[in-house]
Amino acid sequence: MEEFWDNVLRYPRYMISFTLGVLYTYVEPLIPLFKRPITAVPLVGLAISALIFVVLTLQAMLGLGGTPAL
Repeated sequence: MEEFWDNVLRYPRYMISFTLGVLYTYVEPLIPLFKRPITAVPLVGLAISALIFVVLTLQAMLGLGGTPAL
């Protein structure tokens, strides 16, 4: 039974390491672009815009905030 719980506790660690690996794979090519201000400013703007888009989309889909439905 102890081996069962050891295996169960491995899954969250695997999920965290997998997620961090995927994020690192997507962010790594962008790191050199942050060294020049001419490319860093649009990247920051794009990241902020994407975050706002996701937040507003989730709010609309879940019916959170905004104006009440008529």
